[in-house]
Amino acid sequence: MWQLIYRQAWAKIAAKHPLAQADLGKLASAWHTDLDLGREIEVVTEMTKSRLAGFHEYQPTLGSFLDLFARLRRARTIPA
Repeated sequence: MWQLIYRQAWAKIAAKHPLAQADLGKLASAWHTDLDLGREIEVVTEMTKSRLAGFHEYQPTLGSFLDLFARLRRARTIPA
């Protein structure tokens, strides 16, 4: 039931902001989002093996999110 409500809400947002995709199901899967957001534990990762393998460049988390949202806005995937 809630999936239908979210799909209908997204369709209204997409129509209001001429987004490229009005079908929420084509943008994200509900089970995957529930899995990611429903975790009751913290996810801790570390980059030692990657650094040892030569991956030294990185972007701070905030910059990654801001760049991602800017790209999604340009692609009309999310509202401006």
